[in-house]
Amino acid sequence: MSKKTSAPVSRSGRFTSGPGEDVARFTESISFDWRLWWHDIHGSLAHAAMLQRIGVLTRAELKAIQVGLRQIAAEIEAGTFTWKAELEDVHMNIEAELTKRVPAGAKLHTARSRNDQVALDVRMWLRDEIIEFGRELRDLQRALVELGAANAAVIIPGYTHVQRAQPVYFAHHLLAYVEMLDRDYGRLLDCFARVNVCPLGSGAIAGSTLPLDREFVAKELAFVDAQGRPLVTQNSMDAVSDRDFAIEFCSLAALVAMHLSRLSEDVILWASSEFNFIKIADAYTTGSSLMPQKKNPDIAELTRGKTGRVYGNLVALLTLLKGLPMTYNRDLQEDKERLFDTVDTVRASTRLTAAMLRHTSVNTAVCAAAASDSALLATDLADYLVRKGMPFRHAHHAVGAAVALAEKLGRPLGELTANELASVNAAFGADAKDSFNLGQAMARRNLTGAPGTKEVAKQLARWKKVLK
Repeated sequence: MSKKTSAPVSRSGRFTSGPGEDVARFTESISFDWRLWWHDIHGSLAHAAMLQRIGVLTRAELKAIQVGLRQIAAEIEAGTFTWKAELEDVHMNIEAELTKRVPAGAKLHTARSRNDQVALDVRMWLRDEIIEFGRELRDLQRALVELGAANAAVIIPGYTHVQRAQPVYFAHHLLAYVEMLDRDYGRLLDCFARVNVCPLGSGAIAGSTLPLDREFVAKELAFVDAQGRPLVTQNSMDAVSDRDFAIEFCSLAALVAMHLSRLSEDVILWASSEFNFIKIADAYTTGSSLMPQKKNPDIAELTRGKTGRVYGNLVALLTLLKGLPMTYNRDLQEDKERLFDTVDTVRASTRLTAAMLRHTSVNTAVCAAAASDSALLATDLADYLVRKGMPFRHAHHAVGAAVALAEKLGRPLGELTANELASVNAAFGADAKDSFNLGQAMARRNLTGAPGTKEVAKQLARWKKVLK
């Protein structure tokens, strides 16, 4: 038989004893939901102010509650507050301590359930995290633009199937990730709009018979639209059981993690001896315990690896919610660790990636040597024939034959003579070899979104303006 603990304050008069120790350990959430304390206290302050407005609290009682809550907040911030597992969660820990100090604290839970209280706290917490995460995404974009602008003249091979394809500016490659992150930023703003709705006043399931002023609480807690109008949930059952906003965040976070993972993969390849396009500062790499020559891109590797746990958290939340009946069920306690971990992981990965990029240099000579591969301009040679009126499929075939001839002769494509090109197809004139002028080839790529000299400069300037 397990020992019995003293009954938590959250237990009603319905129970004659508290849960067993094993049950208490299994059901407690204070070990992780303590981090909602700031939002729980501010939600309580707003709720108390509303209760005074409708006559449930006197002015003196409101003031006593406010003083008590602020004292508790100061102690939590100072690290002197004692969290008690037997009180189960952050809400009961704070309320029990308040009631011990302030008799009127017993009135604070009027017309409020832990069901709508936790929904409020999580929304407030996530709202703040979204704001900070948005700033970090923007900073990562800035780091990418800064690295690209600092190496604006560097050209590298672009790759398909991890095979050299066509030349691109290094900055153009980095700007591809800036575009991805901008979509992520837009999704984050969309998510914020659905998080920013106040559920308090929904009670356990069916609201309250008291004349609550939900709109007042919403305004107090900044749940307002762009015009300052209060935003409150419209269905009490949905309000206490809704975790769509958490799943939506974890979904967009999974996309962010995927983009960071792809960027990390490029960084890992570029930093390898085989590529040697970039050098990451020692502070953002590690060595080997056995091989003294090693310099490992651990930040990029860990960022790539952490993507799996972000995916896992999303699947866990989707699975958690898929079979729940209306309304609140204790299963929902499992949402917070998954959400907290996702936020912590993607925010840390974003910050560290930005810092790593700011401590990365480009080996311009190595990049120039790689970009000098004339095979990268094989499509430009086909375009030369197209400009002379040849159908592209025929031009593609002709250039393929030229590539085969170069391989047979053991020379780069760009070193074939005009006569050798003409022997493949008479449409190749003496000016065909101009197609292998890398500077001219990049200057010709002036379509919107292309990696041309002017276009890349224009895009860098655009992003600098957007992100300043």
